[in-house]
Amino acid sequence: FDNGDRIARILALRREAAGLLGFADPVEWSLATKMAPNAGEVLAFLRDLARRARPFAERDYAALRDFAARDLGIADMQPWDVAFASDRLRRARHAIDEAEVRGYFPVERVMQGWHALLERLFGIRLVPRDDVPLWHGDACYFDVVDADGSVFAGLYLDLHARSGKRGGAWMADARPRLDDGNIKTVPVAYLVCNFAPKSDGVPALLSHGEVETLLHETGHCLHHLFTRVNRPSIGGINGFEWDAVELPSQLMEDFAWDRGVLTAMSGHHKTGAPLPPELFERMVAARHFQSGMALLRQVEFALFDLLLHLGTLGDDPMAVIEAVRDEVAVSRPPAWHRFPHAFSHIFAGGYASGYYSYLWAEVLAADGFGRFAEAGLVDRATGDAFRAEVLARGATRPAADSFRAFRGRDADLDALLVRRGLV
Repeated sequence: FDNGDRIARILALRREAAGLLGFADPVEWSLATKMAPNAGEVLAFLRDLARRARPFAERDYAALRDFAARDLGIADMQPWDVAFASDRLRRARHAIDEAEVRGYFPVERVMQGWHALLERLFGIRLVPRDDVPLWHGDACYFDVVDADGSVFAGLYLDLHARSGKRGGAWMADARPRLDDGNIKTVPVAYLVCNFAPKSDGVPALLSHGEVETLLHETGHCLHHLFTRVNRPSIGGINGFEWDAVELPSQLMEDFAWDRGVLTAMSGHHKTGAPLPPELFERMVAARHFQSGMALLRQVEFALFDLLLHLGTLGDDPMAVIEAVRDEVAVSRPPAWHRFPHAFSHIFAGGYASGYYSYLWAEVLAADGFGRFAEAGLVDRATGDAFRAEVLARGATRPAADSFRAFRGRDADLDALLVRRGLV
């Protein structure tokens, strides 16, 4: 079951392909169509994040080790104990009854708050249509109506799980915006989730994570629907730099962590009472649990990806990952561990030489959300600016220019640390 030879072959073919296209290595090839300018800047970005996160990660790990010894009888915590001890520590510190949280988020109430948030932020209304063919009774279709009353887009919505439906949550473009002088169409998107349906007289109830998911996919949809570009290949999400495409989705996700917004999306399915402030505070505290360790882990994955494809540390994935861990890790897997050989994101997915983009986009989203926070959060003027400078522009200019036009400056790394509670 050793797939090491396959990894070597994949790397060799990627380097050959990069050379044939005139690039020095697969990283230069990857970054040619991304926001980050070069490998040196990405490596500096990741190492700066590691330096800032490390004190918090060391504190997290020390607290976990002490808890394991004191409360669990694990005097010498080993790597295979970490997940178990972390789960027990999370329960001890942030005991949250997920069923209790779900009770405050019946899907009908969440959707009412969702509609209201979109109208307050962007001035749009979603008007249901009953004359559009649908693939299932759970699905529905909306005209997206602007503040001036014009229909400028369409949205299919399919929220609930059922037999035979693909799992997960996603956004996809059903139709692009187009105006070539002969044909004129408005953009249409799909927003699909797999929330549990109602059962036994109990309405469909969402977890807070599912509320986040709804807002995340909404951000992707808005990026497609708000485009003002008439060329499909560079309109909306198409052609947009990979390492910035999560900016709208992660920014919208952060509204699920604002007390006012979340309270407006809540209402207990039995009493109608909004989410209690005390429960919200416990949810926020749990969000930041071991965030230092989590951030360092993401940096570890991203550095491994970049350095392996650069080839500066050789071609042996185990040698590369161990060198990266020497640099950034606070918890080391045992020597027999073979994480690289299961890292499907970069060997069987689309993240080769680009895994860093998760963190790169998170900086953009966190700092972009900061402008909303500075303006009082649900601020129409800020929403209009985000729509005009980022969402509507597509790939007609570099994403960095669009971000600067919205924020007034380059992204600030500190925003990600604030988002993660590392301050």
